[in-house]
Amino acid sequence: MAMTLRLPEELDRKLDAIARSRGTSKSALLIEAADRFARTESKTERVLAAVDQISTQFADTITRLEDA
Repeated sequence: MAMTLRLPEELDRKLDAIARSRGTSKSALLIEAADRFARTESKTERVLAAVDQISTQFADTITRLEDA
């Protein structure tokens, strides 16, 4: 899918430099960054859900440990 993206000039210059040093395109860099971001966000959501579940499941134990 095609997409137009307007970047601030400073970020565009940084991406140009990184792309040149890696021998790749800015487009490839942005795809890699977007993929990494999506995977990180997904992991964050799973971790937060697990923490909520553990907090609920062990609420009494956590409370007793706070008082210890």
